[in-house]
Amino acid sequence: MRNFFARRTSWNLTANRYSEALEAHRRAGKEVLDLTASNPTRIGLHYRKEELLRALGNPQALTYEPQAHGLLSAREAVSAYYESLGSRISPENLILTTSTSEAYSFLFRLLCDPGDRVLVPTPSYPLFVFLGDLQDVQLVPYELVYDHGWQIDFHSLRGAVERARAEGKPCKAVLVVHPNNPTGSFVKPDEVQQLNRICESNQMAIIADEVFLDYSLSSRPFTFSSNSEVLTFALSGLSKISALPQMKVAWIAANGPEELKAEAMKRLEVIADTYLSMNAPVQWAVPVMLTGRHDIQQQMMQRIRTNLAELDAQLVAQKLCRRLEVEGGWYAVLRVPVTGSDEDLAIELLRATDVLVQPGHFYDFAADGYLVISLITPADEFAEGIRRLLALLAKLV
Repeated sequence: MRNFFARRTSWNLTANRYSEALEAHRRAGKEVLDLTASNPTRIGLHYRKEELLRALGNPQALTYEPQAHGLLSAREAVSAYYESLGSRISPENLILTTSTSEAYSFLFRLLCDPGDRVLVPTPSYPLFVFLGDLQDVQLVPYELVYDHGWQIDFHSLRGAVERARAEGKPCKAVLVVHPNNPTGSFVKPDEVQQLNRICESNQMAIIADEVFLDYSLSSRPFTFSSNSEVLTFALSGLSKISALPQMKVAWIAANGPEELKAEAMKRLEVIADTYLSMNAPVQWAVPVMLTGRHDIQQQMMQRIRTNLAELDAQLVAQKLCRRLEVEGGWYAVLRVPVTGSDEDLAIELLRATDVLVQPGHFYDFAADGYLVISLITPADEFAEGIRRLLALLAKLV
């Protein structure tokens, strides 16, 4: 049977011990204090329901008007969004996609031949492995290191580029997640300049995943959409910006040297025209959905700050566990004593305390001793979950 299917889909689909433990816990009808919440539509936010539903009922959606880039009105709304961030992106340099996953597939097809390499940060989101496999792209990790905050290990990054060149399999792009999931770290201005120099000298593009960009805990961050020094593609969408993952609206914003950017957009237009995957009702509703982001983000940031303050207050009373610095996004990383594997600890937390967290190895942390928790969990549930987590750690050590 193995030879019947493509090698690119020959993943190990056996359920891991963590998933099996969670399924058994739920089948038994036991309580779950979920500190992994990632679905914003399930955490008690207040949406402008009537306004959203009216926008989705726009009668203009009954007329088929295929546009490879996406409807102009939708792209103009996205362009205005970037204007609010201090970045000027013409609607002509935007491509609408149904998700950032689709945006990645477009860009991997644009930039890479089968077997070409793309640099990806570690730790980071595990979805990239599947996206690379499906597009026949080899993902090569470069490290983020923690020293009073997260930073790119440029020795690791340059080494990966040099090894690829020596092996005759070029790196075509470097992927950055800004802010990173789950570390919550932004790429710093001096790091952007180093990335630009490396990309320029090695004919590489930058792919910047900025889905959590609006959730900064300090000042307004830099957006890669304004990076014109090298060919750059900024990815984002309404899943995080407006907390509407079910609406399936994302985009690619292209920037860089004019000749390269123009050629990239011509080729992306053909790719997008081949799929024409965006549906009309959602495209017509994009301006309304983006306008609603302000209220939603205010609710989300209040939740994030409340939970972060609660976490810090509980951590002060003990010495076994600490959180790593977080600059933005929805998650926090806890450094915990190593009593076994992170997966063992996460399973024990669930069985003994009904608290669900994610083990660090899900995100390719280099060693054990890391747990990842969500900061958008409802506040009462979050506070009780952290209390139980810290109480169990005190018993285990």
